[in-house]
Amino acid sequence: MNLLAIQRRMARAVMTPLTRDEQMRPTAPGGGSMRAEAAKFIKPNDRLTSFERLEIYNRQYWFRVLSGFAEDFPGLRAVLGERKFDAVAKAYLTDCPSESFTLRNLGSRLEGWLRKHTKMLGDRAALAIDIARLEWADIDAFDGLAEPGLKQEDLARANPAKLRLRLQPYIHLLDLRYPVDDLLLEVRKDADELNVASNAFSERQKKKRVRQVAALNPAEIFLAVHRLDESVFFRRLEREEFAILSALASRKTLAKALDAAWIGSKISPENRQSRVQHWFQTWSSLGWFCHIEKNFKK
Repeated sequence: MNLLAIQRRMARAVMTPLTRDEQMRPTAPGGGSMRAEAAKFIKPNDRLTSFERLEIYNRQYWFRVLSGFAEDFPGLRAVLGERKFDAVAKAYLTDCPSESFTLRNLGSRLEGWLRKHTKMLGDRAALAIDIARLEWADIDAFDGLAEPGLKQEDLARANPAKLRLRLQPYIHLLDLRYPVDDLLLEVRKDADELNVASNAFSERQKKKRVRQVAALNPAEIFLAVHRLDESVFFRRLEREEFAILSALASRKTLAKALDAAWIGSKISPENRQSRVQHWFQTWSSLGWFCHIEKNFKK
C-alpha cells in the first residue's frame, strides 16, 4: 500500500461519524470490521490497539469540525435550538465533509444542503436558510478575494453603451425574507455580553428574539454584505438598488442593469437620475467596483 492509498484510507476512517456516545463505530466505511481496517495501516503500541489509536483521530476530527461549525453559525444555532442544530450539523458534515486545509470553508455548501433537507428545520426552515446564507456571506466577505479597484481612466476609455462594471468578489447580494441581519447582530451581542449577564438570561433573551422574528410575516429585504477596513458590514438596499447591483454582478451592461431596475419601480421618473447618482457615489466610496480589464470593455 503506497502513501496516497494509506492517506485516503485513513481519511475515510477518520471522517466516519461517531456513535451516539461519541465513540468510533465498529463498522468501517463500506462494511467490515473497523478493528480489522485499522490494523491494516496503523501499528499498535504497548498501551493502545490499532483501533484505539485510530479512534483518537476519529473523535478529535469530529469534535473539532463540530466546534468550528458551531462557532461559524451561532445565528442558525439560535434559530434551530441546541438539539436540532446539533443534528443538522452532524448530518451536514457527514454529507459534506471538510475538503480544505482550513475550517473556514466548512459552511460553503450549507445553503444548498439545507434547501434539500428542510424537514430537519421544522417550521423555521425559511428563517434558518436566511440566517445561514447571511452567516456564510459574512465568513466569505471577511477574507474573500479583493481585486484592484476601479480607476477614473477606466471610465474615461470605456464605451458607455457597452460598459460592464464588475463588483468586488467578496461582496454578497442577498434577497431575504426575514430581518436576519438585525437578529444576527443581537445574537452576537448576547455572546459578547456573557461576562455581564448570566448565560441562562442570555439564552432566554435570544429565544425570545428568535420567536419574535419567526412570527413576522415574510417581507422582501435586500442586503449587501461587504468588507471595509478589514471589517464586515451589512447594508440594507432598496429594491432598485439591489436590481442594478445584481444585474452588474451577472455581467450585464450598465444600460441593461439600469433598465432592469425600473421594472415595477415606485420611484417616479423625475427622481430616478438623482437616486442613481447617489447610489453610485455610495458604491464607489465603499470601493465596490473592480478595475475594468480589456475583455470587459466590449
